[in-house]
Amino acid sequence: MSIKLISIGEVARKMNISIDTLRRWDKSGRFVAIRKSGKRFYREDYVNEFMKKEDVLASDLFKIAQDWVSNINPVEPDEIFYCQNSLVFQSRVMKFEKNLGQIAGLENTFPLVSAIVGEIGNNSFDHNLGNWTDIPGIFFGYDVEKREVVLADRGQGILKTLKRVRPELESDEQALKVAFSEIISGRAPEARGNGLKFVKNVVVKNDIKLLFKTGSARLDLKKDDLSLYIQKESGYVQGCVVLINF
Repeated sequence: MSIKLISIGEVARKMNISIDTLRRWDKSGRFVAIRKSGKRFYREDYVNEFMKKEDVLASDLFKIAQDWVSNINPVEPDEIFYCQNSLVFQSRVMKFEKNLGQIAGLENTFPLVSAIVGEIGNNSFDHNLGNWTDIPGIFFGYDVEKREVVLADRGQGILKTLKRVRPELESDEQALKVAFSEIISGRAPEARGNGLKFVKNVVVKNDIKLLFKTGSARLDLKKDDLSLYIQKESGYVQGCVVLINF
């Protein structure tokens, strides 16, 4: 049986990470390359196995993201998940939508899933521009086979964002309810926050589930929900963390 080798550039595109990251992983021993004529190559079967390992793609994406937004001493997420600016995020959303569009049975759903992913991610960049608490950018990971998407940011959170225009808000739970149910303002820049009402409308009309956490508040939303189920949790997340199942 012949062994197929693929170049470091091909592996980087396949994993959606940079060549520099693969070089670091090779140097550290995390994912070792095969050297031929001074260049790095990888066994294709090893690449596929590595992408399924717990610490890369088949891991609990939501746990990774939640740990990141809960950490008091955070570092940047692995590059495979990290969108340091909105241009990187938009590029990965386009790739995500293309991947979903190739799955039978999702012909009518994938544009909606992509739309709400884009809306939530763009909200993070819009509302935290110039005001990131520590690490700028967002976490964006997905598992097409499990049909799940995870987004997270270490921004100001919904309460602090909305208190600029609704200073009477006192809790994360109140702020989360307002964000998903009330028209805050038709004037820029406040109008950007109204995107979460769009997210709500898409979820309740389709076979999509949403878990949205900010601060100490948690929202669970699914198809045909007539009201918002929001609860207070003992744990605290910096910014927001979101799980979408479809």
